[in-house]
Amino acid sequence: MASRLLFSSLRQVQKLQKACIHGRSRIGNREVVGFGYNGQYSYQDRVDFPMPAIRFKESTPDIVALREKEKGDWRKLTLEEKKALYRASFCLTFSEINAPTGEWKSIVGLACVFMSIGIWIVILEKLFVYKELPASFSEESKKAQLKRMIDLRVNPIEGIGSKYDYEKGEWKK
Repeated sequence: MASRLLFSSLRQVQKLQKACIHGRSRIGNREVVGFGYNGQYSYQDRVDFPMPAIRFKESTPDIVALREKEKGDWRKLTLEEKKALYRASFCLTFSEINAPTGEWKSIVGLACVFMSIGIWIVILEKLFVYKELPASFSEESKKAQLKRMIDLRVNPIEGIGSKYDYEKGEWKK
């Protein structure tokens, strides 16, 4: 039993190693700078895990020259060079990641469209599907039915009959 568990765990490690080797061929000549979010060579802009496994852009001769210059005094770098170095490593800044996207507008729009479709379906069903209400739903019919229930003294203990004073001929207060 223990040997099976050991072999199955070793198989899992081998699969991860193969996946990492395969993933290394997919990233091109990007520099691997860390473990990353899930241990694979991928780039994701995330606020909760701001250290991706690889750099955003592939290494070009310009970026390699800037990286060599970066190893020296940073005061000698211009602002544009610092920005180019940052953009070579990262796609977005924190403020760009957290910026509102306006996606809520499309969600509200779609919700309004579906609600209007639902309202139109109800209107069309009332016009073309449902029949007219029976005569027993009219006010006169309801009053006649109530009078009949009082005359028959229906449910005199807890129901309608308990709320009617039969001696005075009116509703109890």
